[in-house]
Amino acid sequence: QVQLVESGGGLVQAGGSLRLSCAASGRTFSRYIMGWFRQAPGKEREFVAGISVSGSSTKYTDSVKGRFTISRDNAKNTVYLQMNSLKPEDTAVYSCAAATRAIGLTSGYDYWGQGTQVTVSS
Repeated sequence: QVQLVESGGGLVQAGGSLRLSCAASGRTFSRYIMGWFRQAPGKEREFVAGISVSGSSTKYTDSVKGRFTISRDNAKNTVYLQMNSLKPEDTAVYSCAAATRAIGLTSGYDYWGQGTQVTVSS
């Protein structure tokens, strides 16, 4: 089992940047596929980005391609989400997730963090 704690959220103006971090407990972080998801008020949770155990493979939802970058540091048990050129529609609670077997890096996640709020003002 793995426990996940997100940080780095906050309030930013449109066009600005934020970097989210997700720290994982345990010694087996490098065995987990990691992902970021978000949920805006009144909307369902949606996949944002996923990364393979080695970091060699990544996937993004279309709306963030070219603006967000997911990365991981297995030595630090941490996964990151660098968010650039933020838009008001990116406002949501962002959560990280871990999976032993994710389907196409987009679904099948087993463990979830509590989330961190990202608010983008226009």
